[in-house]
Amino acid sequence: MLKIILATFMLAPTALLLPPTHLFSTMTALTSIITLAMTPWAYTSTPTHISTWLVLDHISAPLCLLSAWLLPLMIIASQHHLRADPLPRKRLFLMACSLLQTTLLLTFTANNLLLFYIMFEATLIPTLVLITRWGSQPERLVAGTYFLFYTLAGSLPLLIAILMLYQDNQTLLPIPHTALLMTTASTTTKAFWLTSIAAFLIKMPLYTTHLWLPKAHVEAPIAGSMVLAAVLLKLGGYGLIRMVPLMGPTAQSFYLPFIALALWGMVMTSMICLRQTDLKAIIAYSSVSHMGLVTAAALIQTPWSISGAMMLMVAHGLTSSMLFCLANTSYERTHTRTLLVARGMQLVTPLMTLWWFLASMMNMALPPTINLVGELTIITSTFNWTNTTIALTGLTTMITAIYSLYVFLTTQHAKPPANQTFPPATTREHLLLTLHLVPLVLLILSPSLVTLPS
Repeated sequence: MLKIILATFMLAPTALLLPPTHLFSTMTALTSIITLAMTPWAYTSTPTHISTWLVLDHISAPLCLLSAWLLPLMIIASQHHLRADPLPRKRLFLMACSLLQTTLLLTFTANNLLLFYIMFEATLIPTLVLITRWGSQPERLVAGTYFLFYTLAGSLPLLIAILMLYQDNQTLLPIPHTALLMTTASTTTKAFWLTSIAAFLIKMPLYTTHLWLPKAHVEAPIAGSMVLAAVLLKLGGYGLIRMVPLMGPTAQSFYLPFIALALWGMVMTSMICLRQTDLKAIIAYSSVSHMGLVTAAALIQTPWSISGAMMLMVAHGLTSSMLFCLANTSYERTHTRTLLVARGMQLVTPLMTLWWFLASMMNMALPPTINLVGELTIITSTFNWTNTTIALTGLTTMITAIYSLYVFLTTQHAKPPANQTFPPATTREHLLLTLHLVPLVLLILSPSLVTLPS
């Protein structure tokens, strides 16, 4: 474990020293080797203590693998975007991606609440650099400001809560253990419970605290959009899964308004997708809708809901990243993200239509995808929690199918713009999309890799 983290960290100086002709190919190969070295982590069923500070278990292992799998895909997807950049900017980009990957691994494996908080905040810096430095429009600075202040506003109360927890329990090592309950009078107040999970609700993001996400997604480069959708949103779900059990049974009465808000937000953001004209904004609001299910499941805290949350987080991470890659391939040819302009791509790039179809089916959770298994597991858990949730989850499922088909039909089957020629899809793009699809298919065959051990 320490060797993997050290190797990932050393990718940063490696990016500064590699010869220019082999920069992207070597970095892709090195990150792929690190990912393959991490594949045995998928079979982690009991907590493995690497040190006093780091631990690997069945909740952190799938998310570590997801973030490691995404790093080479980010490099592959960004080659065309960075082709005209000078060499120092290319090296800086690869170094930022490597440091982001290192902080993510340390966040998911932290066994100490203070280390977890520091790494949770450290992911902000390289992500902010990616958005503000390599975004394509001037609005990227506004998007970076939103991302920065939303994250900080939620995280500072979390630091106070961690210090209070240390004062009451004289330890900061409860992350993989659910036996430690906050039983003192000062730690069972509503204010303490809210400050403990506010940072994670914003990172998810919970509806009403989601305004930073569409701005960040739309203005970020392709690598930033991929890591935001695939991994950084999952930090919120991971934090909820870890922290909510520590609140103890006395906090269960506080869950209702947040679960109701998450389920209602699913409906509202799905309806927003029906009237959006920006392709990346549609995918961003779709992420908010799917993460609403994960929020509800993480707060309910039953074995089924946690298993469903883990499945949906991994499945949504790969699916949304694939959708952003497809949106990027369309943007690189049409130079627009507007649906009514970037249309009729089936006649221009016929093979890409197959990838769009598969990604749309994954997004709407068509059988037999792992997305469907995760959504059904969470919907069943929320239905057992209270029967009235079936109305909101069922409506969201229907609207998700509508806008997914709408995006597919609009981008592929309309008449293409006149007097324009577009280059065909490249082998790099097909490889990128294949590497998104392969783990989704493999998880269909073995969903137990991302569920709680029986």
